[in-house]
Amino acid sequence: MSIKLDFFKVEVVPHDRSWRDAFETESKQIALALTENAIAIHHIGSTAIPQIQAKPIIDMLVEVKDIMKVDAQSSGVEALGYEAMGEFGIPGRRFFRKSNELGIRTHHIHTFEVNSAQIYRHLAFRDYLISHPEDGQQYSELKRKLANTYHDNIQGYMDGKDGFIKEIDRKAAKWRSPD
Repeated sequence: MSIKLDFFKVEVVPHDRSWRDAFETESKQIALALTENAIAIHHIGSTAIPQIQAKPIIDMLVEVKDIMKVDAQSSGVEALGYEAMGEFGIPGRRFFRKSNELGIRTHHIHTFEVNSAQIYRHLAFRDYLISHPEDGQQYSELKRKLANTYHDNIQGYMDGKDGFIKEIDRKAAKWRSPD
């Protein structure tokens, strides 16, 4: 399923240690907005993986008790500067995005109900790349090349990563499996 993505410049930069602090600060505000519905908030995506390059957008995964309740709570998240995007191409997700005063994207929130397979997939992907720095460096290099090629085409950039991400998802699931 393809969704239309807004235009923005594709920029991949070296890892910045301040991303962790930005996550911590923002996650506290999100927890307050989602109240007792929020179970856990995880830093995901490339900004959560030390030593690899990333688009400077903080991705957060929020586990909630009731995904339908998020719809009723979205005004609290919007009050933090986020735009509610609904499922945005992934069934069972509630997606929010935030930009700064210049219109530059700064944060994404991926919200899933507890026990969603998507939670497992995102966390396994992150943890696998942290534990396998050689694959992390391959991903970093791919992203750098794609950003140079598709600097004004986020869909081309995303499509270029798709095969690699699926391969890492497969490796991460096997790595995480108790078998």
